[in-house]
Amino acid sequence: MGQFDWFGSIGATPEAVAVLNDQPILFTILLIVLPEQKKKKEKKKPAPKK
Repeated sequence: MGQFDWFGSIGATPEAVAVLNDQPILFTILLIVLPEQKKKKEKKKPAPKK
């Protein structure tokens, strides 16, 4: 039983669980990088309409 097997119970594919169990640093990267990307996207203003 791996560290991230519980992800399967919330809908993660078996492949995703296997990758996270094999490379747990990816979980940390996802927690740090994805929220930062979302913040950058929210700061962009919509293009002015003509």
